[in-house]
Order: sequence, then structure tokens, then C-alpha cells
Amino acid sequence: MRILSGVQPSGNLHIGNYFGAIRQFVALQRHADNECFYFIADLHAMTTIRDGATLRALSRLVASDYIALGLDPNRSILYRQSDVPEVAELAWMLSTVTPMGLLQRGHSFKDKTAKGIVPNHGLFAYPVLMAADILIVRADKVPVGKDQKQHLEMTRDIAGAFNQAYGGDVLKVPEEMILQDVAVVPGLDGQKMSKSYGNTIEIFAREGELKKRIMSIVTDSTPVEEPKPTRGNTLYALLKLFTPESEWPDTKRCFSEGGTGYGELKKRLLGEVLEQFADARRRHEELLADPGYVESVLREGRERAMATIGAVMADCRRVCGLGW
Repeated sequence: MRILSGVQPSGNLHIGNYFGAIRQFVALQRHADNECFYFIADLHAMTTIRDGATLRALSRLVASDYIALGLDPNRSILYRQSDVPEVAELAWMLSTVTPMGLLQRGHSFKDKTAKGIVPNHGLFAYPVLMAADILIVRADKVPVGKDQKQHLEMTRDIAGAFNQAYGGDVLKVPEEMILQDVAVVPGLDGQKMSKSYGNTIEIFAREGELKKRIMSIVTDSTPVEEPKPTRGNTLYALLKLFTPESEWPDTKRCFSEGGTGYGELKKRLLGEVLEQFADARRRHEELLADPGYVESVLREGRERAMATIGAVMADCRRVCGLGW
């Protein structure tokens, strides 16, 4: 089964990214029957990042993040979107069969423009480029969350329109993969953890900054000696995510019986976060010191991806009447 997913290089990864997607991606690559393609979506990021040096640095950073967190270049194919110009070529082919009405119904475009983001063609045509990312490797399954589910449905519609226009089944119509065991991770303020809310806990932040962020988690004014509420309690939810199952009863009692202050519980959370990501943090430092290795992984990933992409594009060019 061929699986594909992409990540935009929008900055440092946080624990919400890990529990929401990366942990599952690492697990998927362990199954011998899975062929996993993961790419750095730097072309998509151009709708918001307008500085070349920044985009280049962030692309390499997110590749380092993924490798440090367990993405194995020997088990998965990791590549940079812009290193495969055929993606943009296929996006143009697909755009010629994509109805305007389909794009106008896009929730993401409407949501972003409603928030004041100036509309442009890149933002409007985002689903077409996303469709090209998926269809160019003939993906069987695409892991999606609720916010991307409509885009996958658009991809299916676009693939169907292309196949109908040119006959046959040149493009494989992908299916969604709903990730199991996906945790909704609360941020420092209790809202869903998100860079846009500024409430994240970054996995690879310096220990001092990590401590500062965790100690700033919003809590109520329950006295130390009193039992602490658990419903809607951000600190409780985060501790439950990180605490080993064998240690959870003791941590849970700190809330139900009282006698433990929030400050002490926050220090306990800091210790759990540092312990869980200790190996990844060490590996991350090594990767940052060796950018040449990260680039070599991306180059090799591109070459491996092209074995599939080349065949898909040859078929698409043939049916479209492009080239000789």
C-alpha cells in the first residue's frame, strides 16, 4: 500500500504535530507492506513565506525534525516538493480539467480570506497543487485530518475529471486514511495547540525555553492542599499524554487527593517531555550540525520518488499529447 503525506515548512514542530501526525507516520513505515512517501511542501509554503533564505532554511529544518523524530530514510521516501518540477507540470495539466466551482467551494480558501488574508491564485488553486502531490505518486492512501478531508475529496474529483477527459485510468483515485489514536493536544491556554494561537510547546526548544513555556500553562487558583479539577484541565491532559501507563495512577492521585501544587506538576511534565524526546533532541542537534547529510537524504529521496513519478508523468504526457 502506497501512502503519501506532506508537511509545510512553517517553523519548529510542536508536541501537537507529533501526537497528531508524526507518531503515526513513523508507525506506518514499520509495516513491510507500506511504501511511504513524505515530502516537504515548500511550494505550498510560498503562499505565506516570501523570503527565499527563510523558506530554504525552514525546509531543511523540518526535514531534520522528521528524521530526528524517527522517520527512517531507509524505510520511507523523504523529498522536497520543489526538487520535483514535474509536480508543477502535473498541477497545470490538472488545472485544465478542474471546474472553477469546485475550487470556489473550498473551505480553506474561504476561511483564510475571511480572516483577512489577501486572496491570490496560489491560495485559490492550492487544492490543485495538493492533488498533483498525491496523484503523481499514485498514492493508495492519504492520511488526513478533518481540516484536509475536503481537499482529498477534491483530489478524487480532479483525478476522475482527468481520467474521464483523456480516457482510461491514467491517474489512481486515492482513498483517505483516518489515522487511529490521534490525540487532540491542548495548548498553553487550553485551546488546540497551534502556531497560529501562539500556544505551542516546541519539541526542540532549548531546555530553558521549554521550561518557561510549560511553567506558563494556564491553571486555576485551586490551593495546593485541595483536589484539582481534571475536566478541561490542560495540565492534566498533557500529563496523561506523556506519563507512562505504569506511573499514571500516582500522577492521577496528585489531582484527586490534593497536596500537590500546580508548580510541582508542571515540573513533572517538563521531566516527562525531556525524557520522551531525549533521543530525538540529541539526534536533532547532530542533524543541525550536519546539513550536508540532510540534503543527501532529500536528494536520495527525490531519486527514489522519481522512479514512480517518471512513469506517471510519461503516461500523462502521452494521453495529453505533450512531447514526442
